[in-house]
Amino acid sequence: MKRFRVVHQTTYEYSDDVQLDAHTLRLRPREGHDQHLESSTLTISPNAELKWHRDVESNSVAIARFSEASHRLHIESDSIVQKFDVLPQDFLIEDYAVNYPFCYPSEDAITLAPYLRNNTDEDYILIKNWLNNAWATRQPNQTFKLLLSMNQYIYQTLQYIKRDEEGVQSSSATLSKNAGSCRDYANLFIDAARYLGFAARFVSGYVHTEDEHHLSGTTHAWAEVFIPGAGWKGFDPTHGGLVGANHIAVAVSRLPELVPAVSGAFWGLPGSSLKVDVWVTEIG
Repeated sequence: MKRFRVVHQTTYEYSDDVQLDAHTLRLRPREGHDQHLESSTLTISPNAELKWHRDVESNSVAIARFSEASHRLHIESDSIVQKFDVLPQDFLIEDYAVNYPFCYPSEDAITLAPYLRNNTDEDYILIKNWLNNAWATRQPNQTFKLLLSMNQYIYQTLQYIKRDEEGVQSSSATLSKNAGSCRDYANLFIDAARYLGFAARFVSGYVHTEDEHHLSGTTHAWAEVFIPGAGWKGFDPTHGGLVGANHIAVAVSRLPELVPAVSGAFWGLPGSSLKVDVWVTEIG
């Protein structure tokens, strides 16, 4: 088991006092057999009334409502998380799904429908050509090997860039630029997995890296694929490996744009700046 402290600070500065509309916060890490939340606090200035609920994906969501005007909004989430998935490759796949292609059972397919193929025609063609280049000789026929190979191919052939702009690039844009951020990599992996017939979803959260654990960083994103017998397994094309004990999931969704960490609006004079800092520290 590993333990991490995650501090996520979001600060908006406005040109004058503004009235803040309700803000939606997805900052509380998910909980399950592989990830336990030991403690979690949320500090907001100016003061806000918080209402919590679980959305359709069982993500913990806080709605912050403000009563006073302010020229600054500061949100800090401070969590201690226990991680138990230290052996991410320790799983079994149902016999019928060991080799690719396979079909999901009809009952599972109903539930998984939102996570299955929904690419545009343009993306289909580009992804098909991209996959053909990836496996010019012979496509791997083992399900897990195929997904690992695709994960590695993105990691090895695309150029990682840090993008401060909001939103996610389309897969066609990522392939045409041959570059993208972690969320763009995850989106491409998801589209490619869905093109091949897998159910896949987007995950937002954090990752601990040994070389930068003491520095301020950003949020992270990766993909999960539903593999019969193994369940939802995470693939991180930004780092080229499986998702494991160093990854801390916060929210999952069928579409990347549905799970921003902080979203909201304000009423007042135009002009604002945003600063985001994230620290992920392993603790004893």
